[in-house]
Amino acid sequence: ATSLGIVGAGVQSYTQLEAISQIRPIETVVVSDLDGERVDAFVDRFGDEFDVRAGSIAEAAACDVLSTVTPVEDPIVSREDLGERTHVNAMGADAEGKHELEDAVLLDAKLVIDDYEQTTHSGEINVPWNEGVLADEDIYGEIGEIVVGEKEGRVEDDGVSVFDSTGLAIQDVAAAHVVYEHADENDNGYPFDLLGLAE
Repeated sequence: ATSLGIVGAGVQSYTQLEAISQIRPIETVVVSDLDGERVDAFVDRFGDEFDVRAGSIAEAAACDVLSTVTPVEDPIVSREDLGERTHVNAMGADAEGKHELEDAVLLDAKLVIDDYEQTTHSGEINVPWNEGVLADEDIYGEIGEIVVGEKEGRVEDDGVSVFDSTGLAIQDVAAAHVVYEHADENDNGYPFDLLGLAE
């Protein structure tokens, strides 16, 4: 994956590019947003590091990886927009009723969720799930199953894949622990009394 599309140019779009480019050799970035000033600010911020440009939702969705980070309730990404093997990080749906991806995308994709209860209530899949369009058999698995090796992640024959990420506190704690251990091992940072309990 060398191209990244981002729909929504708010704060989370910046961290999406920064994180994904750490694990994939991203060269080209296409960003789409209704607010032209946000797009310009994004392009200005990353223009020296990537081949970054404004584009339509369809242009962003045609990239190797697509991150959607909008608060919409009516789907804005269609199946026709996506490349044949695009991986989608559906990040924007974090409340009941939010829905960025057309149902056909979810039904056609290798669909991975972070937590069954949370995503069926307030993730990208919440609307089609509650309408009976999407069922258990349409979900490939949870991200934890892939992380611990119980299920395979993307494989060569996969077409479109979707990760429905609502965000879990346990994942945040685990990531914070890794950061803390790395900082401690490399003598980065400094100790401080967070709770006022030091004598």
